[in-house]
Amino acid sequence: MVLSSGERVRAAIAALMQLTRETQADLAVALELSQAQVSRRQSGAAAWPLDDCDRVAAHYAIDVLDLLAGPTPACESLPPTRRRTPQRQ
Repeated sequence: MVLSSGERVRAAIAALMQLTRETQADLAVALELSQAQVSRRQSGAAAWPLDDCDRVAAHYAIDVLDLLAGPTPACESLPPTRRRTPQRQ
């Protein structure tokens, strides 16, 4: 199955959020957006504008081309200092 560019960006952002243990609300604060805007973009109801893709990439300290390439390149380029380890319960 081939992902569209929009699906690839959404998947990359979801994977980065999971690796960093960030919520949509956390990402929204970092990007100066509302949580509802992030939710609409992540659900596919709205697209991620390229300017915001630049901001997402900067937030995660990765190259925007890695973000646009999808979840594997985005996660592989995420600096180790940005990764959060799962907490034991």
